[in-house]
Amino acid sequence: MGNEAAEKTEEATTRRRTKERERGNVAKSRDMDSALVMVAGIALLAIFASGMIENIQNMLRDTFSHLNVSEVDVNNILGLLSPYLIYLAKILLPFLVLLLIASIFIIRFNVGHVFALQRAKIDLNNLSPRRMLQNAKRMFNPFEPRSMVEFAKSILKIVVVGACGYSAINSRKGDLLGLIGLEIPVALNIIVSIIINMIINMCLAMLVLGYLDKKYQNYEYEKSIKMTKQEIKDEHKDTEGDPKIKAKIKSIQMQMARQRMMAAVPEADVVVTNPTHYAVAIKYDKTKAPAPMVTAKGVDYLAFQIREIAKENNVPIVENRPVARALYNSVPINGIIPSDMYVAVAEILAYVFRQKNEQ
Repeated sequence: MGNEAAEKTEEATTRRRTKERERGNVAKSRDMDSALVMVAGIALLAIFASGMIENIQNMLRDTFSHLNVSEVDVNNILGLLSPYLIYLAKILLPFLVLLLIASIFIIRFNVGHVFALQRAKIDLNNLSPRRMLQNAKRMFNPFEPRSMVEFAKSILKIVVVGACGYSAINSRKGDLLGLIGLEIPVALNIIVSIIINMIINMCLAMLVLGYLDKKYQNYEYEKSIKMTKQEIKDEHKDTEGDPKIKAKIKSIQMQMARQRMMAAVPEADVVVTNPTHYAVAIKYDKTKAPAPMVTAKGVDYLAFQIREIAKENNVPIVENRPVARALYNSVPINGIIPSDMYVAVAEILAYVFRQKNEQ
């Protein structure tokens, strides 16, 4: 029974998931992120390719048309390199900035909003030689399950992506053999088209592998955050409170409410009984309410207590089974009697007031 209770067989609760996200522990697939970033990079290259080529041509043109060794000042390296730095900024900066933005959106899309300061803290224990040795053993241990899985994934990625790239080249083998004797622009166009096909095939393979890896990482994450039945119970206690304490508080509240109710019995105008099982105290004060109110009610032993208090304080007790049952079941304490019982209650009050006047 102890081993069974210690097994993590229960799905993680919402509270557990929230805590794990706050710690930065979320399901994430680096393969999926890499594949999407690579696709985004290739798409951006396709968009900026013409501008990049134009800037490269301008840089080469300016370099070779204004090349004059006598004007080169070795003491002014920054001035010599500044035009090339400007060209490099024009060529790479828009591409790199947009690729960075795309990478942030891709990670945010795959992981969601996670801001865990705990992950940013430096744990000095990880820098201890003992901890570093343990991590190294775990990383290079070929029989450690996670290492074996990661190694198998790496081999699979190399084989699949490589095979897709090779298939693209092999399908255009005839075009490659026909490059001999072609003009350079025509040959370059053929080579570029083959490279594009190869890149597309490799990207598709990486996306498929990334999707499979994401499914696997989700499975591993759900497995890692599973909870034991005892953890579920403990969390329920933390969230809802200890049932024993809640029951004790509720008992005290009921006892206090009962005491307040009993304190109102001596002020009642009449107590209607069943005669032994039900007892309902009624008070009519037109300055406080437009109709008579039920100030106390109870069954069995509580009804007995109401009757005893009424006798001790000379509160009239009237036996009327239908009215006693109806008032007990339909009117809460300090509640006004319903309109359909006005007549029955009025008759009882009239009888009580008449008896008082005769005395």
